[in-house]
Formats: sequence, structure tokens, C-alpha cells
Amino acid sequence: MYRRTLLLGLATLPLAACASTPRLPATEGPPTDLVSAFQGRTTGRGHFRVWLTGDERRFTARLNGTVTGRDGARTLTVVEDFLYDDGQEDRLTWVFREQGPGRWTGKREDTVGEATVIEADGRITLSYLADFRSPSGVNRLGFEDIIYAAPDGTIINDAVVSRGGIPVASVRFVLRR
Repeated sequence: MYRRTLLLGLATLPLAACASTPRLPATEGPPTDLVSAFQGRTTGRGHFRVWLTGDERRFTARLNGTVTGRDGARTLTVVEDFLYDDGQEDRLTWVFREQGPGRWTGKREDTVGEATVIEADGRITLSYLADFRSPSGVNRLGFEDIIYAAPDGTIINDAVVSRGGIPVASVRFVLRR
């Protein structure tokens, strides 16, 4: 898969002098939480960019989020159907479980362990490790995401991607209802 091949190139990158978490947005819209951001149907456009080489991979995605349970013990399932500009398709499914006020854990097919989700200050932070398989082996990448609402209400997911703890790439994903 091209996505995994592009990420394989991250294995050879030297140390980068870049931030390990995304910058906070200059302006934000209304406060958001995991359920309000991802429940229901949304579509989005995004890109993955390797800093050293400038290589970029663009994608479109359709998301469908459903909530079960009651406050304090909810489960949010988000099915993500990706279509990359090169024609590749992929489906990943997040299952988030509420741990208490403003705290969730999550798991997806490619995550290592559980993701940590914190809702605070009107935005969401998401931290996780994922294994990406390629012909030469597995690349373990770390993701540090900030998810927030823009002034027009669109949801923006900015992420810094690291390999071996070294920031090497970024992701920007913009979602609209």
C-alpha cells in the first residue's frame, strides 16, 4: 500500500528540529468534544506531509460515528473510509470508550495499545502509537493530535507524527458535516 510505503521512508530520516506536538490554533471556534466532533456523518479532506523530503499524500474520507451507552460509560465507534488521490482505498474503525469526564481511551486496527483522549479547554488531544506494515517490516509511528472547531464550525485535526520519538511528519484533516 502506498500509504505504508510513504511512511517507510520515515525510517531513514535524520533527527528533525521540529515540535513533537501540533501548535495550538491561532483562532478557534466553539468548544468541541469527541462526541460532538465525530457523531454522525462527516466528510473530510486531508494530507500527510514528510518534513524532510516534502513528500505529501492527499486523501478524502467519509466518517460515520455512532454512540452507545449513557454519560460516563459511552462508547463512540467511528468508521473511517479513506480514498487516496492515487486510488487506494482503506477502512479503519476507532472504538473510543469513555473513562470519566473529559477522558476516553481508543483502539483502532493498527494501534499499539490504547490511544489516550483528553477533552479540555474546548479542544481534544489524542495520543497513540500505530504500526504500519511495509515490505521491509513494520514502522511504529507516534501520533499527537489536536482536534478543534474552526470559527466556521468545521472540525480540524492537526497531528505531528514521530518515529522513535523524533518528529518527522504532519497530518492535517479538515472535516465538514
